[in-house]
Amino acid sequence: MAFPCFDEPIFKANFSVRIRRSPEHISLSNMPVVKTVELSDGLLEDWFAASVKMSTYLVAFVISDFRSVTATTSSGVQVSVYAAPEKMPQTHYALEVAVKMLDFYEEFFNIRYPLPKQDLIAIPDFQSGAMENWGLTTYRETSLLFDPLTSSVSDKLWVTMVIGHELAHQWFGNLVTMAWWNDIWLNEGFARYMEYISVEATYPDLTVEEYLLHTCFVAVGLDSLNSSRPISSDAENPTQIKEMFDTVSYDKGACVLHMLRHFLTDDVFQRGIVRYLRKFSYKNAHNQDLWDSMANYLFAGEHLDLTAMMNTWTLQKGVPLVTVTRKGSRLLLRQDRFLRTVLPSDPVWPSLQKGFLWHIPLTYKTDASSTIHRHLMTTHTDSIPIEEEVNWVKVNTDMTGYYVVHYEDGGWDEMTTLLRENHTALSYKDRTHLIHNAFQLVTSGHLAINKALELIDYLRLETHTVPLLQGLGYLEAYYRMIEKRNELELTHNLGMYILQFFRAVIDQQTWSDSGSVSERRLRSEVLSLACHLEDPPCLQRAHQSFKDWLESNGTLNLPTDVAVTVYSVGAQDDHGWASLLHTYKNSLSAAQKHKFLFALTCSRDTSKLEKLLELGLEGKVIRSQDLSGLILMVARNPLGHHLAWNFVKKNWDTLVKKLQLGSFCMRHIITGTTGQFSSSEELTDVQSFFESIKEQASQLRATQVALDNVQKNVRWSQRNLEPLRIWLNEQKK
Repeated sequence: MAFPCFDEPIFKANFSVRIRRSPEHISLSNMPVVKTVELSDGLLEDWFAASVKMSTYLVAFVISDFRSVTATTSSGVQVSVYAAPEKMPQTHYALEVAVKMLDFYEEFFNIRYPLPKQDLIAIPDFQSGAMENWGLTTYRETSLLFDPLTSSVSDKLWVTMVIGHELAHQWFGNLVTMAWWNDIWLNEGFARYMEYISVEATYPDLTVEEYLLHTCFVAVGLDSLNSSRPISSDAENPTQIKEMFDTVSYDKGACVLHMLRHFLTDDVFQRGIVRYLRKFSYKNAHNQDLWDSMANYLFAGEHLDLTAMMNTWTLQKGVPLVTVTRKGSRLLLRQDRFLRTVLPSDPVWPSLQKGFLWHIPLTYKTDASSTIHRHLMTTHTDSIPIEEEVNWVKVNTDMTGYYVVHYEDGGWDEMTTLLRENHTALSYKDRTHLIHNAFQLVTSGHLAINKALELIDYLRLETHTVPLLQGLGYLEAYYRMIEKRNELELTHNLGMYILQFFRAVIDQQTWSDSGSVSERRLRSEVLSLACHLEDPPCLQRAHQSFKDWLESNGTLNLPTDVAVTVYSVGAQDDHGWASLLHTYKNSLSAAQKHKFLFALTCSRDTSKLEKLLELGLEGKVIRSQDLSGLILMVARNPLGHHLAWNFVKKNWDTLVKKLQLGSFCMRHIITGTTGQFSSSEELTDVQSFFESIKEQASQLRATQVALDNVQKNVRWSQRNLEPLRIWLNEQKK
């Protein structure tokens, strides 16, 4: 649409760009300006240096009245951050990050950044999160701008990771590009994984590795539905190509690379990457080329067929479930495909399992030593010798492997006892992994819900944020689903149980911004949930802070960790809500606006929620880029979840026109608005709506994902509501 071209990644060329503009504007493109010519009509024409050889999708140009700040990397690359003039104070953090990251990547990839400059620009209304155009990367304001007064620590981490992601693309994607979109994961999975490696190296205090587990949990969540897809899969038309930019390419891609890096060791992995980037610089590559670059590797003294192994992770969909049983001095192993929508007792189970087999790089630890044992499992069933006297075996150490583990024959009771008696015998990642696997196995019907609830009972002793938030997260997810059903007593009992269980943690929190990144993250989550559960001390404190904020006419900067919670409580009355909307309209900080908008969607007054949705559709006060997020925030509200879904059904055609069918935004709307439905009536409603837009629904995987998800929730409720009721009543005794 921008200029006539063969718009396919394999056609690479050198691009020469000239742009005409008025004198009050500036123009930017991938390369620096070499000269500016004055034309007779008072316009100026900027001539840009010819680009390096690159794909069409990376060509970029910008006309604006923006200003910039500039610095230089240690190898002499000029880095500039551009933003609207009134937002310049928020650009300094991004500049510092970009310089550090470029220095890091030049060293890590051992290849110089090939352009003379790298511009980063904050676009006020931008549908994606960011885009890696070579030398001119574009961002949403929330992904680039950082305001020390109103941005929270998680906003800071987000900005750092997005910049890490886009700059990784300057090598992975731009220098070496996939031959076709079926292998887009080579770009996106890598860039997502490099976020973790780059931030850990440049900003260790942000403790980014604490988020990697979550990335893999998100991937497992989608990949354990039958509607998932292989990492590398066919994409022919634009809608299908857009749909490739999903959890599977980004998150599963990153987790599979993480597994490979741990299996091969950091050093072998890094050398393989450098070899791959050097060999295919300014060219295109396939899946296979990456494995070939890492291939000369010995495992247990034998040459390993890396391609055969990695094909099981990239060419077939799904996630493996490894079932472990101890028998004397042997560990018996079985692998199946892990599915959360179908029970082993269902007639369709065998057909959904047929033909699935992974080459799994297993790791495990026992209480006998600190050694991490390794074993490559390439068959359906297998066994490993272990010492007979060990008390416990924990499989998938630190969850470096992309698979779920089920401990059969009382194995989960062993884990529960271990956590209760000596939880620090396991790393925080192992503890988090056990919690995740147990609750996933409840959903898939392999484990009774009370077993998972007993497992997390040890959290009273837990001091690490990540396992605490994992356990709390499941209880909160249950609560948020049940509060949307007509189950008043169960909702109340579960809410009271959560507050009582986490009382000590809630009471420890200060309403401030002090502490490590990890502690601050815990504070935000815990206080937000406590107020949502109407904990009296939490509400009282939030009301007081909101009153202070109102009296200052919005000039008081609340501690960023608790600001959302305070605004959400304040939004419950008419005056508070109106004040927040007014301040939202005038705020210059994108991060702060996001907090205001979230609070506005917490109102219990449905007419206010309807007003917000209308404003979002109109796209003036609330920008189009924020529409999908707004719809999901309304859907999270127990009074808004049917409202949001009805809004989507009613305005479907308008939404498709505005946001495009295969886009990230549309997929989020489809899966997000239906994600909390758990009754068979709701399932029927979703099915009949998708039936009515069959033409479009058939082109999308997201509609199938949404149906799978509702089906999973319906089954979960049928199986677990009663046992949960009984269990909660027993806790009261």
